[in-house]
Amino acid sequence: MNDADHVVLLDDEGTAIGTAPKSSVHGTDTALHLAFSCHVVNPEGQVLVTRRALSKKTWPGVWTNSFCGHPKPAEPLITAVHRRAEFELGITLSGIELALPLFRYRAVDANGIVEHEVCPVYTALTTDEPLLNPLEAMDSQWVDPLDLAASIRTTPWAFSPWLVLQAEQLHLFDTVAERRRAS
Repeated sequence: MNDADHVVLLDDEGTAIGTAPKSSVHGTDTALHLAFSCHVVNPEGQVLVTRRALSKKTWPGVWTNSFCGHPKPAEPLITAVHRRAEFELGITLSGIELALPLFRYRAVDANGIVEHEVCPVYTALTTDEPLLNPLEAMDSQWVDPLDLAASIRTTPWAFSPWLVLQAEQLHLFDTVAERRRAS
């Protein structure tokens, strides 16, 4: 198995302590490992949400952020973000910014599979329309951030747990409240 098939394992402080085969890190006793999430925005200010492929091991068929991934060992996170954007969505990115450098979560899917990640969250821009990799996403939609926040608030179960947590930490709900008060 080569480095492309491995993820970076972390200790409780978030320091790299080794690698493991990617296939071994998403089970009922998942080791803490490094990942990332990205929220992509188009020129109209809409955010891209994707619906996870039904073949995904965790949270199949739920709506989530634009894309996620794991950096290869020794791969810079920004490089991994560009790589996964192309692989999952067929898009190129610009204006990548680190929005939540310390985001971390642990969640258990209904099938008992655990996600346990230190997962820096990025935002990025694209002018491309997605060309979905069917192994990763079964659907996508450009949505107004206010509509996304309202949907997450009313039906959190329809979204990945990391998107729900990220929306809260990105203050998406606060932005909705501020805009409603201003109108």
